[in-house]
Amino acid sequence: MRSRLHKLDYKSPIGILEIVGTEEAICSIMFSDRGEIVNFNHVETPKSLKHCFNELNDYFQGKRCEFTFPYLYEGTDFQKTVWNALKEIPYAKTGTYKDIAVSIGNEKAIRAVGSANGKNKLSIVIPCHRIIGSNGKLTGYAGGLWRKEWLLQHERTFSR
Repeated sequence: MRSRLHKLDYKSPIGILEIVGTEEAICSIMFSDRGEIVNFNHVETPKSLKHCFNELNDYFQGKRCEFTFPYLYEGTDFQKTVWNALKEIPYAKTGTYKDIAVSIGNEKAIRAVGSANGKNKLSIVIPCHRIIGSNGKLTGYAGGLWRKEWLLQHERTFSR
């Protein structure tokens, strides 16, 4: 039986992030098109969601560049391999789909890496915003290119 999912909204400087998780771990952090918070912190909100909320808050304040809250991701083995490789891109740095393909030992899988990148449900934590085109330009981002640009600039501002 699957654990009950809970939701908590975080109002970031670039829009509301909807945190979804169980008592044990976070499953999803996605930008919402909503302008208002609908999933409030309350007594029944699991510690895992509160932990994630606090770490996101630290990130947006420039006090955190890595995340420690428990999370899980569901996907194919290939997708998980790509997502793990994304986590290796350092804070305030960028990489390309080709860099990721090479790092996972499959340099011809550039399009597949791009597809896996687009299926990432843990925005910011699995830093798909750090992927740019091989020409140095910003490429697609589910949250919108303006958010991607903001996140990269934010990380450059607070990099140590």
